[in-house]
Amino acid sequence: MDRIVVEGGVPLEGRIEISGAKNACLALMPAALLSEEPLTLTNAPLLSDIRTMTALLQSLGVEVSGLQGGHVLAMSGASVDNHTADYDIVRKMRASILVLGPMLARYGHATVSLPGGCAIGARPVDLHLRALEAMGAELDLREGYVHARAPGGRLKGADFTFPLVSVGATENALLAATLAEGTTILRNAAREPEIADLARCLRAMGARIEGEGTSEITIEGRDSLHGATYPVIADRIELGTYMLAPAITGGRVELVGGSRELVAAFADKLEAAGVDIEESADGLVVSRRNGPLKAVDVRTEPFPGFPTDLQAQMMALLCVAEGKSKLEEMIFENRFMHAPELIRMGASIDVHGGTATVTGVERLKGAPVMATDLRASVSLVLAGLAAEGETQVKRVYHLDRGYERLEEKLRACGARIRREPDDG
Repeated sequence: MDRIVVEGGVPLEGRIEISGAKNACLALMPAALLSEEPLTLTNAPLLSDIRTMTALLQSLGVEVSGLQGGHVLAMSGASVDNHTADYDIVRKMRASILVLGPMLARYGHATVSLPGGCAIGARPVDLHLRALEAMGAELDLREGYVHARAPGGRLKGADFTFPLVSVGATENALLAATLAEGTTILRNAAREPEIADLARCLRAMGARIEGEGTSEITIEGRDSLHGATYPVIADRIELGTYMLAPAITGGRVELVGGSRELVAAFADKLEAAGVDIEESADGLVVSRRNGPLKAVDVRTEPFPGFPTDLQAQMMALLCVAEGKSKLEEMIFENRFMHAPELIRMGASIDVHGGTATVTGVERLKGAPVMATDLRASVSLVLAGLAAEGETQVKRVYHLDRGYERLEEKLRACGARIRREPDDG
């Protein structure tokens, strides 16, 4: 197991290229199950979660080839011969449940293991199942698996309202509805850019979809879809994370491929805290204004609100902002596990339920800390960049699920950061 060692106190200067979006790519890959013709994704990120989804699709019989160093994924669902997604793979990643909708839609039956638990809350899949049931699926949950079948071999269009906004459930229902008989209307649908990206990809494959990016999506089912080549959008969470790097350290960094519309609510909060954000020909330029950072209050919300996946990183910034900030986590329970580790570095944080109150300190101090999940781990790296002395972040395998070449990208901007084996 590796650890990341950061020697803080260096303002960052340079350019960082934003990778393709992990969460978008994980939803796009199962679309290969919807067609006999190849689906090719460009701008795919090199991440462990992408490798896990690749292994899952291959276990079902999808041919997957990584081209151009893995940044292009060529997939063919022509030879799918297994309709059971096994627990040994599904347990590694919750997005694995996204193979259920497309398999059920194309083949009329599927068996998928229930995903394992999650460190940041239960994140149940019941909304996925309720949407599929509305399309006529018969579901039997036994021995940890969802056994699903479509009577007559085909799902039916439905008018379904999600009782809660769910990105994953919207994606699963959207994938399934493309081959359902008739028209499906998804109400109270998630509006995230990754949903719109999936809809655009499915449309490139011949699907008839309207309304993506709004809370009501209409899908007219087709008998079949064809192949396509499609570029994965830029990762808005990686973008937001690297926007925080010059904000917390000082300096000026250009985020190549970034766009403000992907992170508008987050960018507004950064500017309120005293950070300059400018659009450039290649992306966004982020720099710290003269003077100290200012406290701001943050409340996580579904898109287009402040993303829960940037809450931990924003907390690291507010630890060194002047004044008292309040962070309210409205999406996932148990998502302040990074707070005790930041406190080890000298932060002043008081957590009560879903609210954390952060009182800014003049400077954080380097310390050994433990990563608890993907976004918490990178928040500790950001804190280390601003801290006095050396910070050791342990259990960084979490990072490799969501950040491609993190140390390399930060080093190119002057950060003193390295990865080394952790024998402790």
